Amino acid sequence: MALGHSRLAIIDLSPTGSQPMTSHCGRYVISFNGEIYNFASLRERLTGYGKKFRGTSDTEVALAAISHWGLTGALERFNGMFAFALWDGHKRRLSLIRDRLGEKPLYFGRAGAALIFGSELKALRAYRGLTLSIDRVALAELLRFGYISAPRSIYAGIEKLSPGCVMHVDVGSGRVEPPQAFWSLSQIAARKSNNLLEAAADLQVEGLREVLLDAVNLRMVADVPLGAFLSGGVDSSLITAMMQAQSSAPVRTYSIGFGEVGFDESGHARAVARHLGTDHTEFQVTSTDALELVPRIPEIYDEPFADPSQLPTILVCALARRHVTVALTGDGGDELFAGYRRYASTERIWGAVRRLSPAARRQLSAALQWPSAETWDVAGRALQRVGLPVDGRLGERVRRVADVVEATDSQDLYRRMMSKWQQPTDLVLGTNGLEAACRGHNLAAGDLLESMLLSDAVTYLPDDILVKVDRASMASSLECRVPLLDHRVVEYAWRMPTVVLRRGGQGKWPLRRLLDTYVPRALVERPKQGFDVPLGQWLRGPLREWAGDLLSTSRLERQGYLDARPIAQRFAEHVSGRQNWQGHLWHVLMFEAWLERHEIQPATRSPE
Repeated sequence: MALGHSRLAIIDLSPTGSQPMTSHCGRYVISFNGEIYNFASLRERLTGYGKKFRGTSDTEVALAAISHWGLTGALERFNGMFAFALWDGHKRRLSLIRDRLGEKPLYFGRAGAALIFGSELKALRAYRGLTLSIDRVALAELLRFGYISAPRSIYAGIEKLSPGCVMHVDVGSGRVEPPQAFWSLSQIAARKSNNLLEAAADLQVEGLREVLLDAVNLRMVADVPLGAFLSGGVDSSLITAMMQAQSSAPVRTYSIGFGEVGFDESGHARAVARHLGTDHTEFQVTSTDALELVPRIPEIYDEPFADPSQLPTILVCALARRHVTVALTGDGGDELFAGYRRYASTERIWGAVRRLSPAARRQLSAALQWPSAETWDVAGRALQRVGLPVDGRLGERVRRVADVVEATDSQDLYRRMMSKWQQPTDLVLGTNGLEAACRGHNLAAGDLLESMLLSDAVTYLPDDILVKVDRASMASSLECRVPLLDHRVVEYAWRMPTVVLRRGGQGKWPLRRLLDTYVPRALVERPKQGFDVPLGQWLRGPLREWAGDLLSTSRLERQGYLDARPIAQRFAEHVSGRQNWQGHLWHVLMFEAWLERHEIQPATRSPE
């Protein structure tokens, strides 16, 4: 058995923090990726029990904790983000562990008689004798959602360890035990009660303040320069404000913007930074910057990944790394505190169509799609001229509604809301009859909002949002820390009733109340924009030639993975401006760019 490590030093920069690391007792060896944020308090307790330490790293504290309390007891006490491999020399057992929310990645699979594992697929690809083929069901899931959720990966036979799980391997017998959860958000959600009084909302918010302040404080410990991402929205502004409140010097903050109208939030970030007194840096992104970055995406995300906000995330990580090695982010607020507009949209649409028969829903969908997108846009502009508050992209909005109203139930409706290609198995060759396998997480029964929050927290959050941030930051040797995903904050949020999470029709009410203490509401109160990019314009302009090459019919037919006809049709419609298919096309483009970079041959058999 072999363990290896390539280290980004954050705590204890000396050789005493190097890995793989052996415990003082000699029983354990660890290769550890991540941070144990409460390592100082754990070290103090362990010193009281007589434990000795050579250096000051959190990895050494983790080993001492495992030696003293055992693996299960140590995991219960760890507050952090981590993925690690632990060798127990006494039991001759290897354990693979991933943190509660899935902030850090861990892949594993078989290569002949060997079990291989690592933080990145590129590490597994380097193993001699490993035969790789595309998992076509995973590909269909990528086209639907833009990401591949655990335990699948893009490769057949290679899996992701699910968040909050530990997997044991007995080296003597070769037995691999199925992964077991040491922490489960689904179990926490099952215990949720909405019996707490809404009248006690302010007391609940004060309790959240205490937990979140401590979560931020723990994540400000580093032996290297520290900063924060600041978009000017609620989540990042709150995290930055809590950092500044606990810092004796101006916090370094970073944001980026775009020249294109409707995509630039840098002014909002600048105003919040000025109010809080941070040391702020911003960078204006051009289409040239994006064009130069696109060829690097398959290497940075060595599993195909298609969230367009990966582009600005990579750029802001590179910007921050010029000055700091650690950056705090505001990720997780939408999934924990009901911040996405799609939650209210799903409830509203389902409330409107739930009493219609399936046939009536199909007829309604057909009626909405009968006029062209241009016709709807013309109608929208006419309504705007008479003073009605109609979205300027009415055709796109109507097409989106037409996609989802055919849903058979609320679970199917939310899946459609989250999907680009609604029937991806029609697009991926060789997946006939496997539609159910790539539908993603099923919503739990009961309250629709709670079900959507849980679904996003166990799939979209770890497999999209955290993948985006982790890979982008690691590409620049920057460590991102996420205070809102401190497990104590997560558990506290799931104890709050939904009427408090979304009060007065506004999501993230507890976070907004906390932010009122630090920042005038006028600086952050605006429609949620997200970390978006003008992708549709770029695909019609500077990225058009690149996209056309990857989506050429001859290329797709030669590869044998995708049906070229619907892709060619949507690319033509997008380039002409008749429709906006940017999301659909980006999902395909990210697979094709990844495939070109890694030169994987088509699978020789159908998926099981």
